[in-house]
Amino acid sequence: MSWRCEGIRWADGAPALLWRRGRERRTSTLEYGRELGFRASGSRECAGARGHACPLRAEIPGRGTGGRCAECARLERAHSVAADTLADDPRTYRVYLAWFGPGLVKVGITAEARGTARLLEQGAVTFGWLGRGPLMAARRTEELLRRALGVPDRIPYARKRAVRSALPERAARTAELLRLYGAAVALDGWPPTLERLAFDAVDHAGAFGLDGLPPATGVVERLTDGGEVAGRLLAAAGPDLHLATGGGGGGGGGGTEVLVLDTRLMTGWALGPPTGRTGPTGPAGPTGPAGLTGSAVTVPVTPVGPPPGDGVQEGLF
Repeated sequence: MSWRCEGIRWADGAPALLWRRGRERRTSTLEYGRELGFRASGSRECAGARGHACPLRAEIPGRGTGGRCAECARLERAHSVAADTLADDPRTYRVYLAWFGPGLVKVGITAEARGTARLLEQGAVTFGWLGRGPLMAARRTEELLRRALGVPDRIPYARKRAVRSALPERAARTAELLRLYGAAVALDGWPPTLERLAFDAVDHAGAFGLDGLPPATGVVERLTDGGEVAGRLLAAAGPDLHLATGGGGGGGGGGTEVLVLDTRLMTGWALGPPTGRTGPTGPAGPTGPAGLTGSAVTVPVTPVGPPPGDGVQEGLF
């Protein structure tokens, strides 16, 4: 039975790839500046739901980022806070403001016990807490900010990726977040059971490796049977890996490129060493210490065009 990838996990502020083989689970650490390469084989298998394998071992399309068949996706969402199916959840929740780039700020909630994991998973460059309290109070506060300040609860990854290589200095990031925090806490209508928290910006640019990051030239569309990805890991933000490669992209182009690989596309694939490299398959395969030669990508890649929109998020105040 092959080891299959389960995407990325952020633990203690650092990224690692998750793997499963039957009931076994392992992780392999990702390090910036190191070579990373793999070759996908076979077909993509559903990741299952709630920690259990898909009973059908269903084959799923290569393009989707969900990584699950329709039935497992339904079961997963049935226990999701995001789907508002756990109104009686007794845990304490926190409301946050997350900054991804100039004009790109969102509001969200996360279980307090998860710490900053949710913000790392989303690729939030800077964030600050707003308050803490019961789930439904946190939900009402999130909705209050969405309606009163026009702050969204989702920002597409395409917009996040478009600005990562041209971020303003940390002071400017913090200042934009602080302005919105001030507008948020001045609003009437906060639930009385939500405790307001003092402003304290947390910056993830260092954890993500974003300093000096060159602009991306392409984004991996999907993995394919026999398709390879190889390059030097420059940065990781949320589910995205930024790789300096030797060109390729399904047979086109050449020279050095910077490609973004959404690790959610890796979920469900059996991954091993790329062509021309021997080594163990499974958890150590894609991140082994040996250098890679001819770092190339032979899976479909979409060239990166101009940034979507003008980078200005309307209706913040």
